[in-house]
Amino acid sequence: MKLSFIDGARLSRRRVLRDAFALAMATSPLASLVKAAEEPAEDVSVTAGPRPLVQYPQKRPLTLVTTRPPHLETPFRIFNEGPITPNDAFFVRYHLANFPTSIDPDTYRLTIKGSVDKSLSLSLAELKALAEPIEVVAVNQCSGNSRAFSMPRVFGAQLGNGSMGNARWVGVSLKTVLEKAGVKAEAKQVTFDGLDKPVLSSTPDFTKALDIDHAMNGEPMIAWSMNGTELPFLNGYPIRLVVPGYFGTYWVKHLSEIEVLDHTYEGFFMAKGYRVPDNDCLCVAPGTTPARTRPISKLPVRSFITSVSHGDVLPLEQSVLLKGIAFDGGAGISKVEVSIDGGKQWRAAELGQDLGRFSFREWTLPISFAHRGATQLMVRASSNAGETQPLRADWNAGGYRRNVVETTHVTIA
Repeated sequence: MKLSFIDGARLSRRRVLRDAFALAMATSPLASLVKAAEEPAEDVSVTAGPRPLVQYPQKRPLTLVTTRPPHLETPFRIFNEGPITPNDAFFVRYHLANFPTSIDPDTYRLTIKGSVDKSLSLSLAELKALAEPIEVVAVNQCSGNSRAFSMPRVFGAQLGNGSMGNARWVGVSLKTVLEKAGVKAEAKQVTFDGLDKPVLSSTPDFTKALDIDHAMNGEPMIAWSMNGTELPFLNGYPIRLVVPGYFGTYWVKHLSEIEVLDHTYEGFFMAKGYRVPDNDCLCVAPGTTPARTRPISKLPVRSFITSVSHGDVLPLEQSVLLKGIAFDGGAGISKVEVSIDGGKQWRAAELGQDLGRFSFREWTLPISFAHRGATQLMVRASSNAGETQPLRADWNAGGYRRNVVETTHVTIA
């Protein structure tokens, strides 16, 4: 029986959100879900021109990248509202257009198979009963976040800075699930597959892999809760893989199958896709080809100014509180420095609350300007592992892993 919005009013808000989304998906072509937002487009312009804000079920207006499959970016101003990205503002990224339009949590199963002592088929209730839930605050960032700013330009979705978000994830450790199945001694990697599937048989399935040591170190988890509520449908309902410190390509949504392998997985999205040059900088000179590549993995150290935008006019000789965020792949942020004169001088910002080593870390710095005219605000972060953002952007053909020092052009008047 299909749920109408009138009937839904009699149900819980959680059920209404889930089923209303399923109804919309089941009765409409994917593109018809896109509703033009009444707000003006975000100030991000790529080759095709300014990108509009659109609204999907369970989401506020987000920046449209593609509709099939859906790719929506968080409007950058959201990151100035706090270190946790709200669920309805969290970015959306699918690789395959044939993703589920309706999911029944009562019949949903997670299969664990392969080089294990006992194959498992766990219901959501069984999964949640395996152990006490664990929690982590962690950044999920798309590998190609900020790709649109690569120079020379590179192939792929031309992303601004909004394909990232920070949330409080609750679930069960992947290690606990694998231990329940019993990992055999010859295990080498673990693969993860979700319910999204290719439209064409010639398109490879989106399957990702982690080395067994990583899978068993207690950090990766299977999450069913995001910021205190169940996962939004477009962010992987009812469960997704969370890999703290790693790029979002590993965070498989609608997780349905885990397989333990006694060999290295050679599927497209590991062996050919999402790879970077295998050298110290993970980069090459534009137009050249790397001798070797390796799968992209950990997040580099990165920071942004969130309280000021390009083109803003700031007051002369008045206190202005600069604010922003910083993060890395898990070492944690040691310091953030800001320049208000285009990099000639740097001053230390004050770090905000520490929500964990995988989380956004807010920073603030009160400043004042003594001279009128154009200037450049810059921010750079350093991690506890000694990594500092570069002043010059590295380049690779995928536009991956950008973490150059950000510059914001403003006018003082």
